Amino acid sequence: MEDETIQDTGSAENVIPEGGTAPGDTSSAEGPFQKEDAVELARDLNDKYVRLYAEFDNYKKRINKDKEELVKYGNESLLYELLPAIDNLELALKHASADAGTGLVQGVEMTLKEMQRTLEKFGLSRIEAAGKPFDPAVHHAMMQVQRDDIEDKMIVEELRAGYLFREKVLRPSLVSVSVRPRKPSEDLEACAGITDSETEESEIRTYDIEEEV
Repeated sequence: MEDETIQDTGSAENVIPEGGTAPGDTSSAEGPFQKEDAVELARDLNDKYVRLYAEFDNYKKRINKDKEELVKYGNESLLYELLPAIDNLELALKHASADAGTGLVQGVEMTLKEMQRTLEKFGLSRIEAAGKPFDPAVHHAMMQVQRDDIEDKMIVEELRAGYLFREKVLRPSLVSVSVRPRKPSEDLEACAGITDSETEESEIRTYDIEEEV
């Protein structure tokens, strides 16, 4: 009888009350909270992935652009260092114009043309200057020349050649720019304006002195 009573008591402890939960079972209480946390975590991870993918895509585009720029303008410094050599050859031909028929002059001329042809293959081109309108983007004005036979702000003379490397200005042209000479009437008007302003200033100073006295 005592054994049966003990067995019944032990079985009673394992009985789950109606509508309750077993001891130590928290799945029903914590289940909804765990699901919401999992959804929020998945959303955060997805946002981080999208941002990281966008940043990496921009990084790849920037790297590819830098590579293209490096390939496109990789010879810029070399071409710039060769420009003085071209200037010297052109200057030699200019001073030897009286002896254009000699073999030495012809050799220098052929060397210059071959060098220019080779550099053009790599994207070097000469900036047009003489007789063209002045463009501050590619021309650098060294002096102004009064000319009444051409329009204002036209290039009269090219003092040093300028060059483009593809679409980039490698070296601007040094030029002289035309300006219209001032007419005598304009000079008289300018002098009259200066005289009038000086007269007004002297009158004002005289009036101030009289007030102080």
